[in-house]
Amino acid sequence: MSLDELTRVVRLWRKENAEQKNPYQYLFDYVHPLVIGAVDRAESLSIMLCQEILSHHMADADKAAQIASNLNSKYPSHGYPILLNEAKELGLNAQAMDADVHQMLLDLNNLYSEMGQKATTDYDEFRAHGNEILNIIESNAIQIYYQQDKDWFYRAEERRWITMNDKSSWRKNEQQGGEMVSTVLHIA
Repeated sequence: MSLDELTRVVRLWRKENAEQKNPYQYLFDYVHPLVIGAVDRAESLSIMLCQEILSHHMADADKAAQIASNLNSKYPSHGYPILLNEAKELGLNAQAMDADVHQMLLDLNNLYSEMGQKATTDYDEFRAHGNEILNIIESNAIQIYYQQDKDWFYRAEERRWITMNDKSSWRKNEQQGGEMVSTVLHIA
């Protein structure tokens, strides 16, 4: 649930039931008041974080506040794609991406998609092996990733899968002296 959803319900209530002034007394039958407070707090945090990020890229605090507010309340969902023209209309210093950079990002996305493919080998109806990369972090000459690598066994009497031979771990690929060196990365 988001504050935007609650605000839309209240706005619709006021539009449809103009004679009844307080929609919250009815809303509280379905949504606890503390939940409404928590949702409002989360929205405030989201706007604050957005302003903080924008402050690293622009000096005008009022403009950053307006952009942050628009980003958090104008769009129907966080998954809504904001294209170049719309980003400019919001006041962001957005520019078209260089075609070569765009192609390199598409290639990188294809590599990550290939790395992240889930591979399951079924030995029989009770045993399988699962292997997939779940997280990838990269920088210059280093790649860190978490690889899930384990066997699965179906325990019929309990009607559930259990894991065995779990060799899952964080791993590191690092460029050293012109060669790629792969090691297990131990995180304490």
